[in-house]
Amino acid sequence: MKYCPKCGSPNVEWVLPQTWSRWRCKDCGYEGALIIEDGELAAEIRKKYKDKKG
Repeated sequence: MKYCPKCGSPNVEWVLPQTWSRWRCKDCGYEGALIIEDGELAAEIRKKYKDKKG
């Protein structure tokens, strides 16, 4: 499973399926090459992101 490095959401997709190096998060709008595959790390990121947003 893939997760957003900014908010920890699993709601990510390739910008263009032909270019695996660009991802977009549908929850926070992140767009870039970095993607998280560790579910535990994503859960920590998600918690911190939600705490910060209030």
